[in-house]
Amino acid sequence: QVVADHLGIDQETIQVTATRTDKVPNTSPTAASSGSDLNGMAALTAARKIRQRLEIFLRETYQTSAEVRFSRGLVRVGGNEITFSELARRAWFARVPLSATGHYATPDIGWDPKTGKGRPFYYFANGAAVTEVAIDTLTGVPKVLRVDILHDVGKSLNPAIDLGQIEGGFVQGMGWLTSEELVYSSAGELLTHGLSTYKIPTATDRPEMHIHLWDGANPREMLYQSKAVGEPPFMLAISVHSAICHAISSVSSDSKFWPQLNAPATPQEILRCVQCAANGS
Repeated sequence: QVVADHLGIDQETIQVTATRTDKVPNTSPTAASSGSDLNGMAALTAARKIRQRLEIFLRETYQTSAEVRFSRGLVRVGGNEITFSELARRAWFARVPLSATGHYATPDIGWDPKTGKGRPFYYFANGAAVTEVAIDTLTGVPKVLRVDILHDVGKSLNPAIDLGQIEGGFVQGMGWLTSEELVYSSAGELLTHGLSTYKIPTATDRPEMHIHLWDGANPREMLYQSKAVGEPPFMLAISVHSAICHAISSVSSDSKFWPQLNAPATPQEILRCVQCAANGS
């Protein structure tokens, strides 16, 4: 999408291949919500190099200093118009280099583990969530009914993808705080080692969701002023745990009661806290 937008061509004309060290020996992995930030910026850097060469070639060809515009598969300069594919063909015959390498390293970050000081992040993503839950006071089984989310993704690169990332991150976090329990035997053996015992959320656990993107650009110089959106929404699910605590506290006659609810808030854990609320302990 980034390369297509910069060169003014359809996304369908862009081919993405798997990462290989014979192409880029020190590429960054798609991890830690850095895929768009690092790889997107690197792709944009390479696309800028190619576009700049094409602009120089066009100005020399048409003997003009006019602005070159790339849009919808067409290239315009000084009253002249040709297709991008024709431009690429002419540039190839003129021996203009049509390949480029881009690399991006996040600036102004660093961390000293010995002193515990530094700047590990270039910017921060923010979000807010309001969650409604119901709990069965006889079994301790919780049910997340609804969630309203407002999340800051900077200037969204792709709203549809960003909304999906927020939804997925929230549901993952919901599982982390409610059902995904690590259980060990007395010998230290992990017992919840598969999907039959380690309970992750399924489609039936998805609550009614209302997600909105914060309308604002990243003040830092990032890819089209966007922000990472892979893992930050994960933390919005803390509202699920807080909502369960509120539900448990409503059982108590003491308005100041607040349950000591451990995470994950499994039915057993919730039932223990419900009994404490009912008994005033």
